[in-house]
Amino acid sequence: MAERLQKFLAARGLGSRREIEGWIERGEVRVNGRVAQLGDQVGPDDTIHVRGRPVRSAAPAHRWLAYHKPEGEICSRSDPEGRSSVFAALPRLRGQRWVSVGRLDLNTSGLLLFTTDGGLAHALMHPSRGLVREYAVRVLGEVPESVQQSLLKGLELEDGPARFESLLDAGGEGANHWFHVTVSEGRNRLVRRLWDAAGVTVSRLIRIRYGPVELGRGLKTGRFRDLEPAEVRALYAAADVPPPRPPRKPGGPRRPGRPGTGAARGRQGRR
Repeated sequence: MAERLQKFLAARGLGSRREIEGWIERGEVRVNGRVAQLGDQVGPDDTIHVRGRPVRSAAPAHRWLAYHKPEGEICSRSDPEGRSSVFAALPRLRGQRWVSVGRLDLNTSGLLLFTTDGGLAHALMHPSRGLVREYAVRVLGEVPESVQQSLLKGLELEDGPARFESLLDAGGEGANHWFHVTVSEGRNRLVRRLWDAAGVTVSRLIRIRYGPVELGRGLKTGRFRDLEPAEVRALYAAADVPPPRPPRKPGGPRRPGRPGTGAARGRQGRR
């Protein structure tokens, strides 16, 4: 059964649909010997090359990871300034690519989801899904009730109105106070910009949930874990995407690598 070229390639773990569309526009994809065009339909019997390399027709088994991003890492694959990338911390793949589900800015830590299923990543990030992102926020000083209500009702930002879906006081001592907030859109630096518009200084920001997947307390900073089957099923249900075949179990226990070595860094306590 034929499907759009970018969807076909994303399902084989080569990248997100947006990335693949860029490759097609630059003439880096060929179908049956000719340069591909956006809108081309392909199937298992077509011969496809991406940047000169053949693409296998059978969709590979996918993987799904939760990664605890530390502050100071960027979400791009490379950086001219030489800063560390989140992708350097992930296990290496053969014939597939990790696709991140959303991003976190340089100074924000917490949960990042990665998958080799580009179609799922695209669906999870699509504004129509409205997946809830939850953050733990440490601010300086007390926040009056009137300011909290304004953040829930909505404030005008440079790219339009925005608000927190929920705002929960999580306590604190001295100058530092914690809140848990949720948003249902992925605009750039939205949580920080909302607090800034309310005149409140954020001193720390941690994403603790994306849709149905939680960061949890057991995943240390700079480490990843494979998602549990129940979490994978919940992600596909939230994205309204049919799930693929059951996820494969990675090979036996692996010793975590050291940051910056490019070696896989596994989850703690793997059985």
